[in-house]
Amino acid sequence: MKTIITAFLLILYSIAFAQDKKDIPKKANEMEHMGGMGMGDNSATMENIKRAKINLGPIKTTSSTVPPRTVRYDLYIADTTVTYGKKIKRAIAVNGQIPMPTLTFTEGDTALIYVHNQLNEETSLHWHGLFLPNKMDGVPFVTQMPIKPNSTYIYKFPIVQNGTHWYHSHSELQEQIGMYGSFIMNKRKEWDIPSIPVVISEWTDMKPEEVHRSLKNANDWFAIKKGTTQSYTEAIRTGHFKTKINNEWKRMNAMDVSDVYYDTFLINGKNQNIQPQFKAGDKVRLRIANGGASNYFWLTYSGGKITVVASDGNDVEPVEVDRLIIAVSETYDVVVTIPENKSYEFLVTPEDRTKTASLWLGKGEKIHARQLPKLKYFAGMKMMNDMMDMKGNMIEMEGMKMQNQVMDMNTVMYPEVTGEENSKANLKKAEMPGMHMGNDESMVGMNMTADNPDIVTLNYGMLRDPKKTTLPKGPWKELKFDLTGNMNRYVWTLDNKTVSESDKILIKKGENVRIILFNNSMMRHPMHLHGHDFRVVNGQGEYAPMKNVIDIMPMERDTIEFAATEPGGDWFFHCHILYHMMSGMGRVFSYEDSPPNPEIPDPKLAQRMLFSDDRALHPMARVGIETNGSDGEIMLANTRYRFSTEWRVGFDKEMGYESESHFGRYIGRNQWLFPYVGWDFRKRTIDPMEKNIFGQSLAPGSNLFGQSNTKNFRQVFHLGVQYTLPMLIVADGSIDHKGNVRLQLMREDIPISSRLRFQFMVNTDKEYMAGFRYIVTKNFGLSTHYDSDMGYGAGLTFNY
Repeated sequence: MKTIITAFLLILYSIAFAQDKKDIPKKANEMEHMGGMGMGDNSATMENIKRAKINLGPIKTTSSTVPPRTVRYDLYIADTTVTYGKKIKRAIAVNGQIPMPTLTFTEGDTALIYVHNQLNEETSLHWHGLFLPNKMDGVPFVTQMPIKPNSTYIYKFPIVQNGTHWYHSHSELQEQIGMYGSFIMNKRKEWDIPSIPVVISEWTDMKPEEVHRSLKNANDWFAIKKGTTQSYTEAIRTGHFKTKINNEWKRMNAMDVSDVYYDTFLINGKNQNIQPQFKAGDKVRLRIANGGASNYFWLTYSGGKITVVASDGNDVEPVEVDRLIIAVSETYDVVVTIPENKSYEFLVTPEDRTKTASLWLGKGEKIHARQLPKLKYFAGMKMMNDMMDMKGNMIEMEGMKMQNQVMDMNTVMYPEVTGEENSKANLKKAEMPGMHMGNDESMVGMNMTADNPDIVTLNYGMLRDPKKTTLPKGPWKELKFDLTGNMNRYVWTLDNKTVSESDKILIKKGENVRIILFNNSMMRHPMHLHGHDFRVVNGQGEYAPMKNVIDIMPMERDTIEFAATEPGGDWFFHCHILYHMMSGMGRVFSYEDSPPNPEIPDPKLAQRMLFSDDRALHPMARVGIETNGSDGEIMLANTRYRFSTEWRVGFDKEMGYESESHFGRYIGRNQWLFPYVGWDFRKRTIDPMEKNIFGQSLAPGSNLFGQSNTKNFRQVFHLGVQYTLPMLIVADGSIDHKGNVRLQLMREDIPISSRLRFQFMVNTDKEYMAGFRYIVTKNFGLSTHYDSDMGYGAGLTFNY
């Protein structure tokens, strides 16, 4: 399969895209002339721009008659309750509303924003994408100390730019529960057409702290809720048993697209947002911000083409698309037309396609947008198997330059492009998507099936700035980062280091900084740079677009450049998926010789508090109560370290008890290696004549190495190491202070069906265990197992 995919990509590359085999140049002028021309058909983009301008037509403008002034807002942050999902839950409202109020300014104004914190906890506000004094950037422990409860903090900064931006809390996980809003800066001479700020977000009835803990716990409840578990039963039913085996052989969990299950999705605080004021022929400008904590969203429109005119607050030459995906924290300005006196649906669909939200434009008969079908997860799993080697690294295909979303590898998962997963007629097409070349503006836009029209999807290669964006002359500093992490323990890093494990990156005012990013993980990452716009090197040469967020798909290598023009300060660079950032995926850029920040009176304390996010310990527990006794585990773990205590207690007094504890550190990017220290205590009384179901005596004997097996009474300390083998089997080897050696193989939570899990354990002490667990709710399941020492039992298992 790897050979087939490689051959397909090479054919696609040679037909659809301009070939370029050069490495990324080191010199700034070489980079400028090349502009990443290895991918993307610039002639098709220019034709699209020409067509979009004609269809957009001349647009009148209106000039501001109000001179630049100070615009004041008072923002009152307070607790509230909402019922966006199925339960009444806590949220945070600002001025009594979610999203937060839209803040509107005109270029040249001065923003004066009083933030009144009426919460019983600290907070902050970050002005996403704005150029402002460093101390006003709103990142606690980086540019300011957090705003204390029941206090007021004043942000004041000049408005020196224009465009669609947004603002949100940068404290803990507050953004997830309501602290996000639109921030609009108009030009002095602005388009005279109706404009609507659109903030897209998601809502979960689960506390965000519990969401984060569940992700760290590798809990698959979210996949169960979304219907995306990819169990062995499902694999066999869809003909993907081999795919599932290959996936686990490479030590990968089930394919995932977005990590969290959400109860609903919102557009300006509503799932169905109705704007009936428009009539036939009207053009409407939507100023869209993705204020979600972790979701990418597909944007489609039932009234025709979507014309993209700006990204991250920066104008681009207009391009027409059928759909676009907006990354977490990105903004896009789009123009849509109302064809008739009807109500047209602007449909917002999360990338995992679980639910939708709608913005209805116009009045009359409802014209629905086409719903995006369920993703083909096993097709995505098969693709990932071929893209990842046995060491967990993404494989860069020779001669290919995956960048700027031009080739969407997820296309194999799109039924609207490749056909239904279970359709025999589409089996070969699903194996080799894209061989029918429908259009050359994106891989997604290709006509994959005879009855499927071309779908033009926006990618970064299609974005072109109306003016030259070349950086000023000056020295260059080049940085390279691999985006790394793993789903097994939900750890996300840059070069396998979290924020707390890395030093600040020093830059100098007046130099140009080039950052080359390679996504060596299975997840997309929207990387955001505070306080600066950067050029996305995308094949448009001197007209490369300016952005402050870049979405990097798996296996992509993207290049961004920015001019270090600030007078000083520390500026955050991080993944904007909230739970990735809180896991440590970021860095701090610091201008050399910056004066002390008066907002950070104690830099050492601020650093400790900043580092505490990815160092935080997450508690986890599993408690089984069955007819033969109780067994379970309690664990405290963070990014690198884990402390756990297991126990087995028999309800029959002769079975006694056993407790084994481990403390260790995970080693390596994939964290497959876990050396530990521990201790083991056990005491019981067993009839020497009693045997297990295999006829072995339950009395102590010898282990497989001929050493004394101290099953009845043991008090030892031991050193050991665990290693994750192919098929996600954990091998454990240890030696205690008396010289006894034990080897063990174990695996938990083998997905038999969507809710049924199997587990087993066997070791050289001639102990073994096997059992099943049926997941009823997130924290509760039915379980049964056989233990070589405790016999058969059935009952309940509780998880935390």
